[in-house]
Amino acid sequence: MKVLLVEDEQKLGEYIKKGLTEAGFIVDHYMTGLDGYHALMTEEFSVVLMDVMLPDVSGFELVQRYRAAGKHTPVLFLTAKDDLSDRIKGIEIGGDDYLTKPFAFAELIVRIKSLLRRANQSDYKSTVIHIANLKMDIAKRTVYRGDIPIKLTAKEFALLQLFLERQGEVLPRTVIASQVWDINFDSDTNVIDVAIRRLRIKIDDGFDTKLIHTVRGMGYRLEPLDVGVGDDGINKDDLK
Repeated sequence: MKVLLVEDEQKLGEYIKKGLTEAGFIVDHYMTGLDGYHALMTEEFSVVLMDVMLPDVSGFELVQRYRAAGKHTPVLFLTAKDDLSDRIKGIEIGGDDYLTKPFAFAELIVRIKSLLRRANQSDYKSTVIHIANLKMDIAKRTVYRGDIPIKLTAKEFALLQLFLERQGEVLPRTVIASQVWDINFDSDTNVIDVAIRRLRIKIDDGFDTKLIHTVRGMGYRLEPLDVGVGDDGINKDDLK
């Protein structure tokens, strides 16, 4: 799940980003309202954390414009002002929740999960995703292959979630890098290949039906194929 954080206090922003990343989120952090608004209008996020008092444009104004454009991503306002009129204004102009600084990080996580649950109850994707006999429960952070629980790191979980949400598609390394690692792909690094190799060991080894496949020269694809079918989708017996 991808989070947009618009917060001009650098140390606080870095603290929030680090904590959310460790919790399994991908976080884009911007320190000005205009940069944050550009990201809001051009990218997709699961939830938005918006500081109210920004150096260039008020967070209230940005969210008001965002809602006027027909966008519905949940927004949690962050502010140092614990004024009732501000809280009311924030909700009236389109915010979904309001958290006053300083706050406990545990409370921030609870607020975010609450917003995501509400979103899931309306028109967001189900928290449970299947392919073949593999099941991922996003909310519970669990993965099973049949009755066997699969233990994944936070990055492996995010990687598998991306594959599941776009199963059948060929995902280039550039897409995987931007969505899971939040980085621009460097052709000199093999971090993606290593991560996928480790994920394959956990979810494919010991099973006749393989799920993760290499599409040579293009990327990777999640698709159930029985043993005997190569990464390129060609039955090996046909090559004899």
